[in-house]
Amino acid sequence: MMQRSSDLAPEDAIYRKIARRIVPFLFMCYVVNFIDRVNIGFAKLQFLQDLKLDDAVFGLAAGMFFVGYLVFEIPSNLLLEKVGVRKTLLRIMVLWGSLTVLLMFVKSANMLYLLRFLLGAAEAGFFPGIILYLTYWFPDRHRGRITSLFIMAVPLAGIIGGPLSGWIMVHFHDTLGLRGWQWLFLIEGVPAITLGIMALLYLDDRPANANWLSDAEKAQVSAALEADRKQRGVHHAPPARLADVLRNPRIYLLSAIYFCVFMGLNAIGFWIPTLLRHIGVQQLDHIGWLSGGISVCTAIGIVAIGHSSDRRAERRWHVAGCGFAVAASFLLLPLAAHSVPFTVALLVVASICIYATLSIFWTIPTAYLDGGAAAAGIATITAIGAIGGAVSPSLIGMLKTQTGSVYAGFAVVAVLLIAGMIALLWAVPAPQSKTLGAVRAAVSK
Repeated sequence: MMQRSSDLAPEDAIYRKIARRIVPFLFMCYVVNFIDRVNIGFAKLQFLQDLKLDDAVFGLAAGMFFVGYLVFEIPSNLLLEKVGVRKTLLRIMVLWGSLTVLLMFVKSANMLYLLRFLLGAAEAGFFPGIILYLTYWFPDRHRGRITSLFIMAVPLAGIIGGPLSGWIMVHFHDTLGLRGWQWLFLIEGVPAITLGIMALLYLDDRPANANWLSDAEKAQVSAALEADRKQRGVHHAPPARLADVLRNPRIYLLSAIYFCVFMGLNAIGFWIPTLLRHIGVQQLDHIGWLSGGISVCTAIGIVAIGHSSDRRAERRWHVAGCGFAVAASFLLLPLAAHSVPFTVALLVVASICIYATLSIFWTIPTAYLDGGAAAAGIATITAIGAIGGAVSPSLIGMLKTQTGSVYAGFAVVAVLLIAGMIALLWAVPAPQSKTLGAVRAAVSK
């Protein structure tokens, strides 16, 4: 039965209050997270020559991050369920910030591979942990917008990180005997350590621990989340144990779809600077500003698409339509090889749509999984998706080295994205895609 609008008004006020309290801080953490994850895409414009390495080495190093991420993803998320987000973020962020700083001392390909692997291991559990954490505070009907707001941190990281990375590498180059890329890792690694300590002091693990919510507000949040759990029970019984999750074939179908999404995500995340240089943009600060402009458009676009998905209570075509648009943009890139505006326009479309795909995709498994199953299921999906994160930059780098063209790898990623979106359309049939409850029913069959 639908809730009356008079019932929704005070409830919406509570969730606005919660969002104002926790989302900006989580947003800031994710901005720093993504800058530290992909700043190697800018650093490589200098360090490949300094260390006498090639694009295949860079691609493998970018991918090694996700190997470490894959190995430690599920244990990290299960640990969060037990010890809480505050201690988990302290551990994750202090470790990844320290390892980012250590990248400034890289001297060889093997050292680069090792530190990228350890960085992935340190960051394991951050993104799925935050997705899980949001399910402790927000019921299903709010998650499309809230997840989109959180994921908007990624384009903001581009808005800040692109120009900042270019500026650091140009203006700090050879200061105190350090190269620009070394200053990049040093300056951009420290904020993660600071935010990790702040997370321990600022966040609350659950609504019940939040002294800034009244008892009545806590009760209303608890009742809304319990109503979600009861509604899930109408359609299915969610798997309750890790073993049950790992035996559930639908988890692997969602994981395969996410693998394809992550392939596209990392093609964008790691290779935009190289694509811009490939079409003739040579100045590092110009590459940074163009990357930032793409990210501004992305931030606006993903919030609009997330709002549309929530307003229509429709997930399937919002995810698939965006995925197909990304694939089309990748396939058209060779036609734009001699045009900076055309290439930038295609990258804007691809960037908006891949991040919108990512944010709306997560409303499907979080509507299905609950409790310990959510911790294990979300971690399993992101861990398998991380394989795509490892494959994508490595594949593009290898094909660029072998063929001399950066576009061959993007074409392969486009084909995989198309396959993933077809799988999604098959997994969530059209007649059942109009309500969140129906999405749960379709996914759980």
